[in-house]
Amino acid sequence: MDLQTLTYLFVGGSFAIYIGIAIWARAGSTSDFYVAGGHVPPVLNGMATGADWMSAASFISMAGLISNMGYGGGLFLMGWTGGYVLMAMLLAPYLRKFGKFTVPSFVAERFYSNGAAVVAVICLLTMSLTYIIGQMTGVGVTFSRFLGVTNEMGIYLGMGIVFAYAVFGGMKGITYTQVAQYVVLISAYTVPAIFISFQLTGNPIPQLGLGGTLTGQDIHLLARLDQVVTELGFGQYTTTATGSLLNMFVYTISLMIGTAGLPHVIIRFFTVPTVAAARSSAGWALVFIAILYTTAPAVAAMARYNIIATVNSGAKNGTDMFAADASLVHAERPEWMKRWEVTGLLKWEDKNGDGRIQIFNDKTKNEAAIAKAAAAGWAGNELTVNADIVVLASPEIALLPNWVIALVAAGGIAAALSTAAGLLLAISSAISHDLLKKIWMPDLSEKNELIAGKIAMAVSILIAGYLGLNPPGFAAGTVALAFGIAASTIFPVLMMGIFNKKMNKEGAIAGMLSGLIVTLFYVFAHKGLFFIKGTEYLGLIGGANSFFGITPEAFGTIGALVNFGVAYVVSKFTPECPEHIQHLVEDVRTPRGSKMVSGAH
Repeated sequence: MDLQTLTYLFVGGSFAIYIGIAIWARAGSTSDFYVAGGHVPPVLNGMATGADWMSAASFISMAGLISNMGYGGGLFLMGWTGGYVLMAMLLAPYLRKFGKFTVPSFVAERFYSNGAAVVAVICLLTMSLTYIIGQMTGVGVTFSRFLGVTNEMGIYLGMGIVFAYAVFGGMKGITYTQVAQYVVLISAYTVPAIFISFQLTGNPIPQLGLGGTLTGQDIHLLARLDQVVTELGFGQYTTTATGSLLNMFVYTISLMIGTAGLPHVIIRFFTVPTVAAARSSAGWALVFIAILYTTAPAVAAMARYNIIATVNSGAKNGTDMFAADASLVHAERPEWMKRWEVTGLLKWEDKNGDGRIQIFNDKTKNEAAIAKAAAAGWAGNELTVNADIVVLASPEIALLPNWVIALVAAGGIAAALSTAAGLLLAISSAISHDLLKKIWMPDLSEKNELIAGKIAMAVSILIAGYLGLNPPGFAAGTVALAFGIAASTIFPVLMMGIFNKKMNKEGAIAGMLSGLIVTLFYVFAHKGLFFIKGTEYLGLIGGANSFFGITPEAFGTIGALVNFGVAYVVSKFTPECPEHIQHLVEDVRTPRGSKMVSGAH
């Protein structure tokens, strides 16, 4: 069966399953809509959490960035997985015991202020909408390549599918849909990795194949990759950090504390019946997440090697990469390159007019590489590979069977849609439950609250789709911006709310606002106001990365420090936190179980 037909079958079949599950598990009450009734088994909740958390950035873009960055890309692995552990150990059990299933609800009660809740909603909406842009970017990339539609049409189709199962199914429908999506995405990620690892190293376990020896050659995969990339003028794959070590450090911290403050993941700990079940589901989620995250470095390295080896026979055979016949003739390029060129995500420019494809770092300071390139008549790098296509293209590059390629297409879409649905639910609950029901319209009936939640979700889908048509960067880069916003706003207020019983409402509000403003000011300087191209103001801050070389994606750590500092100072010059709130915080931190049903609100 041809690739296009198989792709339609895999993707269409997965869509049918998702929508079928949403209809079967549709929400009939606000408890079903927000927390799936609070009765999801820990193992299933762990799978749903894994799908909720492993977004298009994890599935589509992370391995691509690691492939391009090498060692420096490890910050995504350390930041995202470390952040989940931080959430599971430091935040989730206490928030679950506190009994408020949304971040703004927790902020409202802990800081005895509806004003604080409104600020928390603003922070949550800013973060969630930015995060969804990354998912829509991933959906557009996947659809445009595998379904033969434009990037814009791909985003529109993704919006329609999310609308169908998220708006009608609520958290109950989303949860069981995400279980199915986890199975799809993890199969789509690991099956090609097993094939490629066996093909390159003879070892079917990618994690072991990464450190294995290339088949038929007496050299390790990573050693050969280091040789190849350094000779072509790139930094050594296994040791080079991208940017300064300071930026790598704060970037990792930003991703870590941003992960710990993700509201759409925190809410998952309320879909199980008890605190003990919440801890158990956190452990299961980490297991399910680790399967993908330990595979990603192998996928990245093998993809980098295969791409270079495809266009340069010297890299594949261990011979001279600058020989006249080493570079691939463009007219003889494989079919996968032709297919990806149509999307605009893979581009070739014949800079020296020889009709061959040269990969080379034309910005290198490696004198030996520069001299070899000049002697060979190379005029610079001619092949541009978008980081977002590395995982999706890997099975094609490795010439794997068509059904594997189709499976990867279904997996990429599942990853993007699962996280988008979780984010939309977090937005919906913040607007309908925290703003309307709790603050503006306390007499709102359960039925009208449910309708308001669905309307808020639908409007959010439209906004996210519009922003997804003009993303500020790669899927993972855009998601990193969202994590920075969560790091600078949500994580500090949760930490202070749980572990500082004297933190008052004035300090919390001032901290959240200062963290949000400082972070957005720096991000918008680089990316444009509300990510609108042409509205950047780098001159106002002294140029790109002007604050100690820190990139906007890493600035969440600085925003978090500002948040903590401002909150502490303001709390010292304003009325002390009420005594009963202090006792409440102490009670939440007491290590005893809770049998409270999460559906109550």
